[in-house]
Amino acid sequence: MNSGVRSELINKILELINKGVYPYVPEQGSVGSSGDLAPLCHFALVLIGEGECIVGGKRVSSKIVLKEKNITPISLNAKEGLAVSNGTNVQTAILTLAFFDACILAESADMVASLTVEVLMASRTPFHKSISQVRDQKGQIEVANNIWNILKDSKIIDSHKNCDRVQDSYSLRCIPQVHGAIRDNIQHVGKILEIEINSVTDNPLVFSDQEMVLSGGNFHGEPIAFASDILKMVISELGNISERRIAKMIDPSTNDNLPAYLIDNSKGGLHSGLMIPQYVAAALVSENKILCHPASVDSIPTSANQEDHVSMGTIAARNTYLVVKNVRNIIAIELLNNTQAYEFRQKIPLSATTNWLYKEVRNFINAVKEDRPFYLDIEKLSNFIYEENITKKIKASFKNWYSIYNL
Repeated sequence: MNSGVRSELINKILELINKGVYPYVPEQGSVGSSGDLAPLCHFALVLIGEGECIVGGKRVSSKIVLKEKNITPISLNAKEGLAVSNGTNVQTAILTLAFFDACILAESADMVASLTVEVLMASRTPFHKSISQVRDQKGQIEVANNIWNILKDSKIIDSHKNCDRVQDSYSLRCIPQVHGAIRDNIQHVGKILEIEINSVTDNPLVFSDQEMVLSGGNFHGEPIAFASDILKMVISELGNISERRIAKMIDPSTNDNLPAYLIDNSKGGLHSGLMIPQYVAAALVSENKILCHPASVDSIPTSANQEDHVSMGTIAARNTYLVVKNVRNIIAIELLNNTQAYEFRQKIPLSATTNWLYKEVRNFINAVKEDRPFYLDIEKLSNFIYEENITKKIKASFKNWYSIYNL
């Protein structure tokens, strides 16, 4: 098959990227079929010296920028205009970004949850391999194994082996079942993405070896629409269960003798501690529930009813990206809470792995002694999850660490 695209066109795109010139593409305006026409046309405009682009974070005229950067606009040949403006490229790109962020989140969540298990004096038993092996769900088995290993040398866990608590609440006891199912579905989305980014999705298609030009519907974004809706729903659950653990840590009726809101109010009760960050987590969880309405169940006719069924894949992908961002902040809030909770458990050592996490956080986030604005702490912790990539520490510790998708 011949794509109908010259190498000169590919090289021109690479030149733009290498010189820091990025086409200005409005995020709204695509119904996900016939491909991402409107957004991709904005991309194509820059190639021919029209439209606008982003340089140094600023939106400027392409004509001015291309002249300054000594970039010669390209004249598109037959088929090339269609190739760069008709396809699932935008929705696929957005979902790809969300997917890789989701992979990091899902892996980081295991370590963050492990620290929460410790500070809430929960049991290690639910992570025993025998429990998950009789269910034989791959993700569950791997998550249980990860947390079992993370907690293997935890003195906090050992300190209450003979307590009278029979079972922990679901947000602690069912971490393998929830986190594991999330991982399995992330892997499923990854397989769909891998196929899509290596596929031809424009129309018509030129099969030069068979001397055929065929019109079809590869531009239809349904695979990406479904994958986006799946990913945003499963990642939202990562935030849902995390928020429940956050709520447990600040509630004296469920936090096993930790102070209310994780603040020492022995001097008069003037400080609200980590009450408000739980509000934030709850707000993000509720916002995600709205964003998780499946875009793929919607359709609206376009092009005088010729395009009478569309995927809404780009809307689905955009909402997925927002959900992942929200969950990243929820996990950051859980990390803010459990590191603060450990300030009141200092007499008993953490596991080696979670102790590393606690100390890393304390390098840039101070323990809470009195009320302060927490938005900067949440931002720092959110960046830490990605930039420090705490999963590297776990992967270095455990040879069998489960990588969701070859990160």
